[in-house]
Amino acid sequence: MKVVANTRKLQGSGASRRLRRAAKVPGIVYGAPASPTMIEIDHNPLYHALRVEAFHSSILDMEIDGTPEKVLLRDVQWHPYKPQVLHIDFQRVDPARKITMRVPLHFLNQENSPAVKLSAAIVSHVVSEIEVSCLPANLPGFVAVDLSNLTVGHPVHIKDIALPEGVVAVAAGNPVIVTATVKGGGDEEPAAAAPAAAPAAAKKDDKK
Repeated sequence: MKVVANTRKLQGSGASRRLRRAAKVPGIVYGAPASPTMIEIDHNPLYHALRVEAFHSSILDMEIDGTPEKVLLRDVQWHPYKPQVLHIDFQRVDPARKITMRVPLHFLNQENSPAVKLSAAIVSHVVSEIEVSCLPANLPGFVAVDLSNLTVGHPVHIKDIALPEGVVAVAAGNPVIVTATVKGGGDEEPAAAAPAAAPAAAKKDDKK
């Protein structure tokens, strides 16, 4: 995705307010090899770009005064109640250095899992994104989580996810990603059907 920006000379809260009144967003691009660059971006294209999932987890093509840069979105400051972007931060990308980034999870085949089809379970997505470490060229836009084998009582952990080559999850321990529970509570498989009631006692011998 592409971002068009221009350098800005004036700084401070007053200058930032004037930019916002002119429908522009103040921001900064930092990271080696260059010094931090103060930028301004047209608000409306940026606002709509921020509504796209990939904008938050992909390498972005930025043009600053016509000069191309590879950057990552690092922080966005929103107005507390207006749909307005107040400030935005980007980080330059060094293709030879690993980056750490949060990427969204896309859950697949949930409706075909044994947990849903056989147990009518409630599937809970405990987290919707994970943090990964990789070279910029290997950064995935999202990580797919296949739930086709999900069963009740057997949660999916982060180490159960198949990550793309060159991508490593950054997490303490092995946190749960997805759970499946039976309606009414509990995380056990539904009990097997109760055996048929014992046949009625044998009839007494016919009266003679």
